[in-house]
Amino acid sequence: MQCRGRRQDGEAFLADIWFSTYRTSVGSRLAAMVVDTSEDLRNREEFSLHQLLAASRILVGAVSHEVRNVCGAIAVVHENMARNSSLAKNKDFEALGTLIQTLEKIAALELRQTPYPAARVDLPALLEELRIVIEAALRDEGIDVSWDIEPGLPAVWADRQSLMQVFLNLTKNSQRAMLDRPSRQLKIVARAEGHRVSVRVQDTGGGVLDPERLFRPFQPGAQATGLGVYLSRALLRSFRGDLHYEPEPHGAVFVVELSLAPTGNLKETYGAGNPDSVGGRSRPVPGQPQPVIAD
Repeated sequence: MQCRGRRQDGEAFLADIWFSTYRTSVGSRLAAMVVDTSEDLRNREEFSLHQLLAASRILVGAVSHEVRNVCGAIAVVHENMARNSSLAKNKDFEALGTLIQTLEKIAALELRQTPYPAARVDLPALLEELRIVIEAALRDEGIDVSWDIEPGLPAVWADRQSLMQVFLNLTKNSQRAMLDRPSRQLKIVARAEGHRVSVRVQDTGGGVLDPERLFRPFQPGAQATGLGVYLSRALLRSFRGDLHYEPEPHGAVFVVELSLAPTGNLKETYGAGNPDSVGGRSRPVPGQPQPVIAD
């Protein structure tokens, strides 16, 4: 069996237990071998995050490559136009107009949403697994972690694996932000608020310099490509959640908002009769980042 346990100091861990029965001269006996498998869980979740970011970089890189090709063609045509004294009925000028229209179509292209399989998720259990995954590494970095989880939180509507990746990405960002800070504190607070559940990830990492550009990919000064929070919000929106940023005097707060899991018939709640739903997931919001896959 697989279960969760706690050490004498209160630290949670994931355990695999093997049982064996045998007979002795004084009767039947039961033996159990308990193995701490927390490290396997940490490695699996971090590997999944790396896969997600790698695949996303490939996708965004492919789109960027096409945009650069079109821009390069426009530059060549513009150079040809500069040698002509008249633009009237000039083929290069007409070609420039066509290229501009193509670029606009690429920029406005609405790629379809990835069909993440949303379902009921036990949020306290997921946050307990997150605690197992991240606490050891944070403790090694001298980061003090506190957990404030409201008792009796209702089930939420999400793709469990994607939601774990969102929390892992946010806490990893906080860990990096606090590496050179004198005060290293990470606080995770989960509360039920009306028809939603919010999870606040608060750190003392100094905050975000330019919040207006936060949820755009390829940010100057960002780690790697700056896709982390961009993809996290897109994943959350794929199952009716959201992510937003709140500045703090000495740090940053990222708030994950999750919809409550439906209590009735899923088809009645998120069925085809609802114009704003697609298979239990919200339609892409125009002008907002959405998880995408190639046709």
